[in-house]
Amino acid sequence: MTKLIRRRYLALKVECEGEALDHRAVSDAVWNAVLRLFGEVGSSQAGLYLVNFDRRSNYAVLRCSHKALPMVKAAIASITKIGNQPAAIHVLRVSGSLKALGKKVSFPQ
Repeated sequence: MTKLIRRRYLALKVECEGEALDHRAVSDAVWNAVLRLFGEVGSSQAGLYLVNFDRRSNYAVLRCSHKALPMVKAAIASITKIGNQPAAIHVLRVSGSLKALGKKVSFPQ
């Protein structure tokens, strides 16, 4: 019997002062926040993956385990810096699939 891996997709808005961010900086900020708050065990259970990040609009899509969703949301709320720049990340919507997330949130082009 195989276990079904249930995932959640989070639509995020990244607000940052200064220069434009890249995919790696946003991903590292989220990983470090989860690691700082919940340790290595928590970050390994989260199953984090930054699916997409648009540099122009600063919108991102993050994937995580459904069981780790409250941890990930708490960690995202704790982010105050990305790199050396003051920043904040806001969770816009959460969905069980990318298709449904696309219907719920209209990302600017």
